[in-house]
Amino acid sequence: MDSRRVRCTAGVCFLLCFLAALVPAQQEPVATSAVRAGRLIDVRTGRVITNAYILIAKDRILRIADSAPAGISTVDLSRYTVVPGLIDSHAHVLGNQKDQSSAAGLRMSSAQKALWGVRNIQTWLDHGFTALRDAGEDDPGYAQLALRNSIDKGLIRGPRMVSAGNFVSVNGGHGDADVLAPDQQLARRPNIADTVDDVSRAVRRDIKYGADWIKLMATGGVMDPLSDYRVEELSEEQMTKAVEVAHRAGKKVMAHAEGAEGIKAAVRAGVDSIEHGTVMDEEGARLMEQHGTWLVPTLFCFQHDLQTGLSQGRDPVSFAKGIAIVKEQAPAFRRALAHHLKIAYGIDDDADFVSKEFGALVNGGMTPIDALRAATVNGAELLGRSDEIGTLEPGKFADIVAVQGDPLADITVMEKVVFVMKGGEVYKSAK
Repeated sequence: MDSRRVRCTAGVCFLLCFLAALVPAQQEPVATSAVRAGRLIDVRTGRVITNAYILIAKDRILRIADSAPAGISTVDLSRYTVVPGLIDSHAHVLGNQKDQSSAAGLRMSSAQKALWGVRNIQTWLDHGFTALRDAGEDDPGYAQLALRNSIDKGLIRGPRMVSAGNFVSVNGGHGDADVLAPDQQLARRPNIADTVDDVSRAVRRDIKYGADWIKLMATGGVMDPLSDYRVEELSEEQMTKAVEVAHRAGKKVMAHAEGAEGIKAAVRAGVDSIEHGTVMDEEGARLMEQHGTWLVPTLFCFQHDLQTGLSQGRDPVSFAKGIAIVKEQAPAFRRALAHHLKIAYGIDDDADFVSKEFGALVNGGMTPIDALRAATVNGAELLGRSDEIGTLEPGKFADIVAVQGDPLADITVMEKVVFVMKGGEVYKSAK
């Protein structure tokens, strides 16, 4: 071999070794704080770990250990059960949630709705919900997206949010906010879609202004005084176009669907999740299983409606629909469980009652660990955030919740959250 080539090669190797020595070695993250859990539930497996330490590096979980390093701040939750931060996959954050009158949204500005929203998201956080999906609002100003962005920027405190935009609805459908007399009607809003082209425009508008999800009104609903929950509203062709436009833009699609035919049309159209599914028949459940479509059943809100009645300004026509539809709920949910549908937790109600869905799910036939999964690991998967939230595992955000008691024995203890941490920051301290 040429001696000059040998010297050149040796010189290059020396230079590379010299430069490598100048680059500082990648340091392992160091625990900055810890949480001691009396009982820690691994929601993936259902296994319970006693006297565990969650080591935290800034806003992320470093690892689960048997002890904490000396000298770091440790939160003592040895008297409590610890679970991951909870996820509500069907929230509506804007406005006064105790005003159920059909014209409530028309009497309030977008700014006022947002201010109510600031109050409401604190309630979610106080109940241990460190993440949520807003399932759409009737606000043309998209105040929910402003709230999401403000949380991300640290301007206000609240759960991590992903959000739909407006409700894509037919004229006179469940997402039509104009409930006025014909000679007093509002100007047509941009979310109203009576044709396939209308749907494309409405979806693109939501995407333009920053929606993470598209919300379709596949069927009529209960809370409005206009629609029939049993009737398919958007056509399958319209919903197929919405899915095409949304998925091409990297967005997901949820469909409000209560009536059986609308559920099946939405699933065939390719939506990512069915909201409610209250009158789902056997064919619909089988179709959802085949397509891998998510279900967010929102059981409690329908049951709660019967308790509140007309006391919060609800229209009698709406209340009558609520009485009729709740009879359909239990059989439909049993079909969902029998077909092993992917189920995520969603309240669709006043944030003060956000924890009540746990009991409704278990009373409906779900096991306590599966109810916890619906509000943690399943919610994270549905929201597309499995790499960041949903479990207490290394690399995930340090979103940590503690309750008094054992939710695997009594799921209602999830209504008694005593400690909330989001991203390593304590928002509610155990007393």
